[in-house]
Amino acid sequence: MNLIPKRGTVYVVDDDEAVRDSVQWLLEGQDFRVRCFESAESFLARYDPREVGCVLVDIRMSGMSGLDLQDRLAERGSPLPLAFVTGHGDVPMAVDTMKKGAMDFIQKPFNEESLVPLVERMLEQARTAFAEHQQAASRDALLSKLTGREAQVLERIVAGRLNKQIADDLGISIKTVEAHRANIMEKLGANTVADLLKIALGQVTAKA
Repeated sequence: MNLIPKRGTVYVVDDDEAVRDSVQWLLEGQDFRVRCFESAESFLARYDPREVGCVLVDIRMSGMSGLDLQDRLAERGSPLPLAFVTGHGDVPMAVDTMKKGAMDFIQKPFNEESLVPLVERMLEQARTAFAEHQQAASRDALLSKLTGREAQVLERIVAGRLNKQIADDLGISIKTVEAHRANIMEKLGANTVADLLKIALGQVTAKA
């Protein structure tokens, strides 16, 4: 059972306590779940990568910067949408971050009218991104059950090859191909070839 709120969590990463308090007050007033961190390092050490959420991070902080945090999350393949909180002089830098995948940026001082719609868009994207992330993880977990030979057979099934053609391709008997097909179907929990194709093509649905 998933106890994490479906709406998701807003992570606020800023070394200015007043800014963290202000953002938290604004967002919690709109019924968002908010978790604050005083540094990028503490956020990376303590956030839950399985949790649907988004990140609001200051560009300039002591220690690891917001730009560094963006790079670290990208290296981890994190699906967390990210937006920057910037001072006036950081705007050109913030524009560059959007080219690297940031969703947006807001300038200090900011208000509820600019912050809330951004957070809503980020969490909407987060739900989609996390669903896709879970779907890929589920597919990878299923496919990892296959032996090397079974993976070769599956690749050819997806390509539309017939059993005889697969046997010729791999230098094995048709009966061996049939045995591999049966094992593949069982390991992947597929009842039909259509189910098998959905799994192999990344259309498997992640289970809660």
